[in-house]
Amino acid sequence: MDTHFCWKRWNRYVPTFILCFATLNTVSAVTHYAIPEEMEEGSIVANLAGDLGLDVKTLVGRKMRLEIIANKKYVDINKDTGELYILEKIDREFLCPLKTSTYCFLKLDATIENPIRMFNIEVEIMDINDNAPHFRRGTMHLDISESTSVGERFSLNNAVDPDVGTNSVNNYQLSSSEHFAIEIQTGRDGSKFADLILKKALDREKQAVHNLILTAVDGGVPTRTGTANIIVRVLDINDNAPMFDKESYRIDLMENSPEKYLVIKLNATDVDEGSNSDVVYSFSLYTSEKTQNTFSLNPDNGEIRVKEMINYEDFKMYDMEVIATDKGTNSLSGQCKLTIMVTDMNDNHPEISIKSFQSPIKENSPVDTVIAVVSVSDKDSGDNGIVDLHIPHNMPFKLRESSDNYFELVVSEPLDREKVPEYDITFTVTDRGSPPLSDNETMTLELLDINDNVPQFPQSFYTIRVTENNAPGALLSSLTAFDPDLHENQYLVYFILEKEIANTSMSMLFSINPENGNLYALKTFDYEMEKEFLFHIEARDSGVPPLSSNVTVHIIIVDQNDNAPVIVSPWRAHGSVVEEKIPRSTDKGSLVAKVIAIDTDSVQNSRITYQFLQVTDATLFSLDQYNGEIRTMRMFSYRDPRYQRLVVVAKDNGQPALSATVTIKLSTMETAVKAYSDMTEVPLEYDIFSDLNLYLVIGLGSVSFLLLITILVTIVLKCQKPNPSKAAPPCRNSVISERNSTIADSTLVSNDAYWYSLFLAETRKGKLVVRQPVPKGSRYIVSSLPRSTGMTETSGSAASTLQAHKMLSESLLTMKSRSVMRALSM
Repeated sequence: MDTHFCWKRWNRYVPTFILCFATLNTVSAVTHYAIPEEMEEGSIVANLAGDLGLDVKTLVGRKMRLEIIANKKYVDINKDTGELYILEKIDREFLCPLKTSTYCFLKLDATIENPIRMFNIEVEIMDINDNAPHFRRGTMHLDISESTSVGERFSLNNAVDPDVGTNSVNNYQLSSSEHFAIEIQTGRDGSKFADLILKKALDREKQAVHNLILTAVDGGVPTRTGTANIIVRVLDINDNAPMFDKESYRIDLMENSPEKYLVIKLNATDVDEGSNSDVVYSFSLYTSEKTQNTFSLNPDNGEIRVKEMINYEDFKMYDMEVIATDKGTNSLSGQCKLTIMVTDMNDNHPEISIKSFQSPIKENSPVDTVIAVVSVSDKDSGDNGIVDLHIPHNMPFKLRESSDNYFELVVSEPLDREKVPEYDITFTVTDRGSPPLSDNETMTLELLDINDNVPQFPQSFYTIRVTENNAPGALLSSLTAFDPDLHENQYLVYFILEKEIANTSMSMLFSINPENGNLYALKTFDYEMEKEFLFHIEARDSGVPPLSSNVTVHIIIVDQNDNAPVIVSPWRAHGSVVEEKIPRSTDKGSLVAKVIAIDTDSVQNSRITYQFLQVTDATLFSLDQYNGEIRTMRMFSYRDPRYQRLVVVAKDNGQPALSATVTIKLSTMETAVKAYSDMTEVPLEYDIFSDLNLYLVIGLGSVSFLLLITILVTIVLKCQKPNPSKAAPPCRNSVISERNSTIADSTLVSNDAYWYSLFLAETRKGKLVVRQPVPKGSRYIVSSLPRSTGMTETSGSAASTLQAHKMLSESLLTMKSRSVMRALSM
């Protein structure tokens, strides 16, 4: 019989049940119902009594009961209505956990009594889509090597869904990914599962982890889904070499940087991981040993530090190549290049090198003479290496640049060894760094002497006073000259420039030590004979050519009081008494006699005063102490003795004083007073002139004769005088040279048979009065020319003598002519 299914859904308030009747065959004894799972409690499944053909009213009486086989009692029968209702919600997935069959049945046995009957009831629990697919693991972890080939499959956990049939897992979906895709597979039991397929090669360095979402979708309506996270961790392989931040580095490093100074910290990265990313740093083989000795490289962190002192002057640039190597099985490496430019510091002093230095040099070296060649250098660079060379400004030298960093030291001003014999020349070189550094070197330049300085006397004119009667060989003075030159140029020899006076050479009168200039007198000088000498002394050095200078020496003979006064009037024979006669009628103040004394000493020593040494009557005569005139102080009286004796002393002014005396014996006369008075008052009467003329003629003849002799002698001496050019050459021990002589006084000494002396006795009315003639046999100085006011330089003693004789002759001729004229007039 056919089985009819009916069911009714009803809720708590409005129960609805659908009774499905199955048309049962007569041979079938099972009543079959089909209900959905999860029906509410109390829901009517079917009218079991009706379906079984039982009277509802008899159900209680017949004790109808419902037994569930091997399950929990989910349904029960209402005995009052005969309906089969839901006693407890039925969960098909709980009731039939196995998904080996798509059918799930709840088998019941209904039993009634009176008569006992048993009915087999089968309730099929129909699946509804009440469960979403779910994965046993919400997160799936996959480790895939980045070297995995494309197309590789990776199994994924499948999703489970308690539902069956179309309500079970029907499909899988994968979140978007360029590297992965899924492929759905169906198992033997009909379950669906997905495989993860690599569709693009992985690169851990680009993406180390891939997060995917796998969604399981069932076939129910509405569909339910379940998701799971797929975390794909890409496993690293050593496929990336370490890489530096830059391929090349340029670093400026200051020289003299201290040791362990950090130059740079290199950073090489390896995008791999693990040991594949651990990097070790090292210098490549292209890095020089010098560089490796100068810098240290830390292999772990890539720090490059200064290892030893860096000197710009040794190396201005260091090139190195650093390799970074990972620690992978098949290690990979990367490299970079470093260029370290050393920055110069002003740490080097400039240097001076004297290439050549000429010392000593002659002091007459011309301007622009090159003395030294100097080179300067500085190992620094830039302004630090630019140097300036200079020398002190107060020196007669200058620097002249000859070429790059080469300088010539040249003479800029005339040199003079006598002012500065040597120069300490300091070369100072200074760079232009900040702060500037400098160095210096001092060279001593010596000057060689040349004979460029004439000997110099301290004075240009020497006046030397020599006391007469000196001892021969006496030292008169030391005439020392100075020559600032050196050595032979400084060695002086002294000469007397020869000049003759009165046929006498200066070298016969004086001698000079040629080595020290000591001047000596070779003879004893007499003031009364020579009063002064004027000559020149020459000092000559020994240079080549020799230089000389001379000095004028004026020798003045200083007088000594060595000559006593000589009484020349009244004249008397040696040792005799002068007798004079005077009238007794002589008036008061009449000139009785005049004592005249001369002294050949100098003015001071020759100043004579007269005094009475003895006098018969001191009241009768007076004596003028200055002119020696003896005059009467009164008239003679009859009481006065006839003879008067007067002793007059003439005393000079020397120390000690010298004197001479004359005794005058006066006798008074009673007769011929008039004649004597006339002779006294009227000069040059006829009888006097008759005697005087004879003496004048004789004197004039004698003077003319002496003048002629002097002229002839002078001519002969001039002709015989040796030529100065033929004189003996100067030597160390004797010097003959010309000299000049100045004669201040010229005194004529006569050696004739008699001396003729003229005495100026008295001047009255412009007439000459002569008292006594001078007898023969006496030797006196008869004439003395007055001292000139200035020095007269003559060419020789002959000229001086000639001049003196000429003046004396003119004087005598004048006197004679006046006497003759007066005689004729008488």
